[in-house]
Amino acid sequence: MTTMDTFGTGGTLSVGDRTYAVRRIDRIAPPDLPYSLKIVLENLLRHEDGETVTAEQIRAVAEWDPGAEPAHEISLFPARAFLHDTNGVPALTDLAAMREAMVALGGDPARVNPHIPTELVADHSVIADVFGTPDAAVRNVELEYRRNHERYRFLKWGQSALRDFAVVPPGTGIMHQVNVEYLARVVIERDGAAFPDLCLGTDSHTTMVNGLGVLGWGIGGIEAEAAMLGQSLTMLVPRVVGVRLHGALPEGATATDLVLTLTQLLRQHGVVGKFVEFHGPGVAQIGVADRVTIANMSPEFGSTCAIFPIDAETVRYLKFTGRPAARVALVEAYAKELGLWADPASTARYSEHVDLDLSTVVPSLAGPRRPQDRVRLTEAKAGLRAELADPPARATIVLEGRRHEIADGAVAIAAITSCTNTSNPSVMVAAALLARNAAARGLRTKPWVKTTLSPGSRVVMDYYTKAGLVEYLEQLGFHLTGYGCMTCIGASGPLVDAVSAAVHDDGLSVAAVLSGNRNFDGRINPDVRLNYLASPPLVVAYALAGTMDLDLTTEPLGAGTDGEPVFLRDIWPSSREVAEIIESTLDPVMFTDAYADVFGGDERWRALDAPDTQAYAWDDASTYLRRPPYLDGMDLEPAPVTDVHGARVLVKLGDSVTTDHISPAGAITPQSAAGRYLSERGVGSRELNTYASRRGNHEAMMRGTFANVRLRNQLVPGVEGGFTRDVTGEVATIYAAAMSYRDSATPLVVVAGKEYGTGSSRDWAAKGPALLGVRAVLAESFERIHRSNLIGMGVLPLEFADDHTAGTLGLTGAETFTITGLTALDDGRVPQHVTVRADDIEFRARVRLDTMREAEYYRHGGIMKYVLRRMLRPI
Repeated sequence: MTTMDTFGTGGTLSVGDRTYAVRRIDRIAPPDLPYSLKIVLENLLRHEDGETVTAEQIRAVAEWDPGAEPAHEISLFPARAFLHDTNGVPALTDLAAMREAMVALGGDPARVNPHIPTELVADHSVIADVFGTPDAAVRNVELEYRRNHERYRFLKWGQSALRDFAVVPPGTGIMHQVNVEYLARVVIERDGAAFPDLCLGTDSHTTMVNGLGVLGWGIGGIEAEAAMLGQSLTMLVPRVVGVRLHGALPEGATATDLVLTLTQLLRQHGVVGKFVEFHGPGVAQIGVADRVTIANMSPEFGSTCAIFPIDAETVRYLKFTGRPAARVALVEAYAKELGLWADPASTARYSEHVDLDLSTVVPSLAGPRRPQDRVRLTEAKAGLRAELADPPARATIVLEGRRHEIADGAVAIAAITSCTNTSNPSVMVAAALLARNAAARGLRTKPWVKTTLSPGSRVVMDYYTKAGLVEYLEQLGFHLTGYGCMTCIGASGPLVDAVSAAVHDDGLSVAAVLSGNRNFDGRINPDVRLNYLASPPLVVAYALAGTMDLDLTTEPLGAGTDGEPVFLRDIWPSSREVAEIIESTLDPVMFTDAYADVFGGDERWRALDAPDTQAYAWDDASTYLRRPPYLDGMDLEPAPVTDVHGARVLVKLGDSVTTDHISPAGAITPQSAAGRYLSERGVGSRELNTYASRRGNHEAMMRGTFANVRLRNQLVPGVEGGFTRDVTGEVATIYAAAMSYRDSATPLVVVAGKEYGTGSSRDWAAKGPALLGVRAVLAESFERIHRSNLIGMGVLPLEFADDHTAGTLGLTGAETFTITGLTALDDGRVPQHVTVRADDIEFRARVRLDTMREAEYYRHGGIMKYVLRRMLRPI
């Protein structure tokens, strides 16, 4: 790329004995331009070439109008791409298939290579099968490698076959915590230049790095592949919401309570597709550990990012985590010199304003099925009872020869999990101190509760050990189960057998309490109907209680060894004691030691024999890795865009349908369509693994599309799970119905309500429907990443126009659909609306191809075909 400098922003920055080329954004950016947009502006200035990035795009950001609606398209080039294993494996299969397609079309397969540094952290595959024993982590890792040997071998192939592609092996930690503690550069130095780290990842919680002042967010795996291959990401210059924080957190309130409060507040305000930026005197009151907890849950707010500017606390954290002194000096000097250093005395111009007094934050939970459904701890019992049948179901279970009576609301899972909270020493130390205090009073976890501890980095266990706190957690059953996402992403493993039996035999509605970021229906465990997000100390407290049907603020957790009732307030540690433990135990050496050989892996990883070939040799017998079919029969030129005729509705859904509903990540059950497919190929019921682990096999994933056990398809009222009506009108699995429609050459559509595709950045939530034959999704609104993923797979996102919904139009889902007006795309025009006809009902739908690049992706049949054609013949 030949770059230009229309605005004369080229300059230099000297730090110590080094001099770097920089873009002087301070020459063109007004001082009150939001921090996040200054980073965007620098990216445009550095990549200006007159074609992909133009002077008009630069002016659109430099002269940004906070009151305007997004209208200006810009092209960003990420500094690095960031993946995890369950999205990384399908990304690698796509790249391997693209190499084959490149050869078939007469091109050079070596061109299919990352153009930017790409890092993958293997953290999504370990499952909490074993718990409550000293060897739980060792046994879970053994199971992880046994199940995922082939996938991990494939990752090692990618590491050797692709340039600028590095893998952080299993057992290191959770990707976002590893990013914050080690990988994030904040300011990058490359080829003599210095510029802001702009990190785009295949996981929606990539935003966690925003807490360190790094601009980044989640994109679909398909978009990430394009970015890796040197393509820009197009977007409209967003609105920026300024969130003013002031005051200080009161005693007893945690960073978890704060982020749940912000999630509720910002969801209610409405920040989907917007940048969120924190400012105000309260920012200085919260450290980076708290900031990254907040930034992590940006997807739950709905925002594209949720960023804190660089300040003295950022620099302190970089030193604290053992970053080299030269990098810390560069970050500080660059931020101060280029106008990126936080100035508490000035306020940027924002499109919208939100205010939060930190002193109003109170202990809270969120649940039982959405992160934004915050409930005060004082009201949690009442909230639970509103969810339960009256009278509640009850069951008698026998554990180790003793009978126990449990009822609806019994806690079946208590998990200290997720980088959201395990990255934060204050809540982790608080959990361990609460465990110590509880054990000292003679309290123990209820025997039906599955207790797990899965930190996001090895540093956590290092400071637990140094502080002498491990034994108290273990006394309550919180043994280390592994370093990975585990329960937070649904890799929770089976419940206690007797509890699972009570769920199935007695209709018991049991609960999970986890220190994670998502609690959608069916996500955490297929047997758990009620899921609550909570701080790590509250997770421990509910494990002691054994039920959610208890007011922890007024009722005792149990009786101590002296027979006296023990209340939560009796064992809750003070913030002062927590701070003293952190101060006396954590130091930079812990971080440098933990990450000294971050890409080396253990003996299992080193023993994997990855093939040393440029092309991957597919094994037709594999049930994990199959050559994907997306590029089969691809021509050098895209076929003309056609209207959709004679389409039928595959599923008709309500509001807040998540990507977990569309493409679940959790355990594959033997009776599911995917389970039967795998069983027919010799996979035993204990080796079915998770949907997340099977994302390199499109046959399994097609069968898992819309297979969430909590899916409510309005075409089959009263039925939960992956069922619909087939071409004959009979009830069938969604996969079987889609195949029957495919046999009759019938295109399919999905009809849905608001916030379709909320949740994870899961590209299989677009790949699956595309392979099932879905041509369009008609919804009231879309979540940002999922809309992009649909376009990336050639599926058309449409929104009801003119204040219509499926309900107001009287759509039942039994109609035959026609969509006209799409052929304008062949003439280089993007129609704002198309006409939809459902039997005798005619209405307009808004076309959500928001940029010309998105229109090109759709016209080409998806991103992969677009990128390949561009490589073969620039267009």
